[in-house]
Amino acid sequence: MFQDITLQDLYNKQHHEPHTIIDVRSPKEYHNATIPGSINIPVFSDDERAEVGTIYKQVGKEAAKERGLAIFSAKLPEFIAAFNQIETPKTVFCWRGGMRSKTAATVLDLMGVEVKRLTGGYRTYRQWVVSMLENPEFKPEVLVLNGNTGSGKTALLKQLSQKGYPVLDLEGMAGHRGSIFGQIGLVPSNQKKFESLLVEKLLRYKDVSFVLLEGESKRIGKVTIPDFLYNKKEQGIQLFIDLPVDERVRNILDDYQPWNSPDEFLEAFRLIKKRIHTPIAAEIEHDLQNGNYHKAVKLLLEYYYDPKYEHSAKQYPNGRKIHLHAIDINDALLQIEGEITEASKK
Repeated sequence: MFQDITLQDLYNKQHHEPHTIIDVRSPKEYHNATIPGSINIPVFSDDERAEVGTIYKQVGKEAAKERGLAIFSAKLPEFIAAFNQIETPKTVFCWRGGMRSKTAATVLDLMGVEVKRLTGGYRTYRQWVVSMLENPEFKPEVLVLNGNTGSGKTALLKQLSQKGYPVLDLEGMAGHRGSIFGQIGLVPSNQKKFESLLVEKLLRYKDVSFVLLEGESKRIGKVTIPDFLYNKKEQGIQLFIDLPVDERVRNILDDYQPWNSPDEFLEAFRLIKKRIHTPIAAEIEHDLQNGNYHKAVKLLLEYYYDPKYEHSAKQYPNGRKIHLHAIDINDALLQIEGEITEASKK
């Protein structure tokens, strides 16, 4: 017989041995929000789940159970084969530790596949995430990377992370680059997914002396930064990266690659077109339509992004601002590491 396992016990197991968490909910539920690191082996497809739910509402619980069993029985060989391919210990979960995870665990146990079931399912996990963000204990100091659009802040954070520095990549968690063009080519996260990823990182870095993150607004794409973290960011050491304009244009083109999504970029630009002086806006639109991306980006920086940034940068007192004048991203990286060393001595 399979065993139930608490969320805390599951986390303890993950830290002491390889362990695979399997979300047996439908693909739509899984993509909407799940436990980070879990994989999806669904009991029902999205359409099958909708069908069983309709029967439950219109006919009753027993009829829904019968139909669900018939659907699941037809896919048992495929379902069991998927679990047999997983060599680590396994734990399954559904929405609230109910019928789907119980059925999956029972059938797998009968077929000799050992699994555990998460008590309370995803709902218990979500309640834990909410409680962690309502009562945060995050002590590390914060070093914030600021700079005009195109200063390579995201690329710098990735390089710093690869070097082993503690980094909170908020844009990466949000699936958005934080600009009007920010979600092009990315899959934006919803608030639940963002908060789950954030809590995992906060726990990982709770005992370090500092973390690095990017100077973001309160909202990134579809998600909102929790108040405690946003306030901590505002009170942190602000590193301002200053790169030459042409270097910033190259960074933007390398990151966004507008030639791969020309229509999306043109559509996004038209959302801000009215905020730019009419002749300049017309010139930018013409350049985007004709693939003159270097020129279009340079005009966007000069007449839209840079004026906005200069206004927001004035809010921080000089005592918390450090300006780094660099020729390119590599130079900026060396200077940031120097500031990290100095900050670590204090």
